[in-house]
Amino acid sequence: MNNNNSQSKEFLDVFLVQTDLAWENPKANRMRLEWHLKQIPPASLVVLPEMYATGFTMQPELFAEGYDGDTINWMKEKSDGITICGSLSFKSDGEFYNKFLAVRDGEIVCDYNKRHLFSYANEHEHYSAGDQMASFDCYGFQIVPQVCFDLRFPGWIRKSMMEVARKLSPENNRESFVENWPDVLLVVANWPQSRVAAWDALLQARAIENQSYVVAVNRVGKDGNGISHNGHSQVVGFDGQYRLLPFEKEGMAHVVIEKKPLQLFRNRFPFIAEADFEL
Repeated sequence: MNNNNSQSKEFLDVFLVQTDLAWENPKANRMRLEWHLKQIPPASLVVLPEMYATGFTMQPELFAEGYDGDTINWMKEKSDGITICGSLSFKSDGEFYNKFLAVRDGEIVCDYNKRHLFSYANEHEHYSAGDQMASFDCYGFQIVPQVCFDLRFPGWIRKSMMEVARKLSPENNRESFVENWPDVLLVVANWPQSRVAAWDALLQARAIENQSYVVAVNRVGKDGNGISHNGHSQVVGFDGQYRLLPFEKEGMAHVVIEKKPLQLFRNRFPFIAEADFEL
């Protein structure tokens, strides 16, 4: 889904909510997030972790929600003047998905089903994999979402970035593709502390190879299976340098990302133009 927004800006306020999650308790988690959302100024992007309503549950038959569920209705209610995003355990037509949603002004502006299911935790036995790429416009910044384990698959991410560039290009040529390359790769996760070094390295690599901002939000605390998470939510710049250093405490971080430095960097180092757009 690609939703254009006329409120284009040169700056984007991004709020990363790094929180512990009450295990399989959507009501408690929504209440936990209420305080954070009350502080958000208009025209901002708020990023919540993967499966923020339940934690990384493998019981979707008990906890998955549909489009008319309490959590999506809550997102719609709280999104007045802002954009809220994160993933949920979701049910549709007899199938379960780990679904990323972005909601603005009460409307769903992006809908993406996690492509790479984490078989190490048997996610593939409980959820169906998505097969569609997605993007959304957030106040003039073009954003491509991914969910947790997707981060380990740079080919899928590069293909997703290219697909957005193609869709936005009025002229089907390389120059137009490069001009319309997405601004932000967004990752929501429940990434464990034991492999957080890989999380940090992969996020920097995705930023460098795609010459885009990477906004990544992880949870903290122990989940219902006793697995520890230490956050490391962060923002990496298009040059691989941190705009927000990985942090471990529960809380909300605010970062302003800018479009002009991104464009200047890409003009100075036009590496995207060398990509094989036929792949």
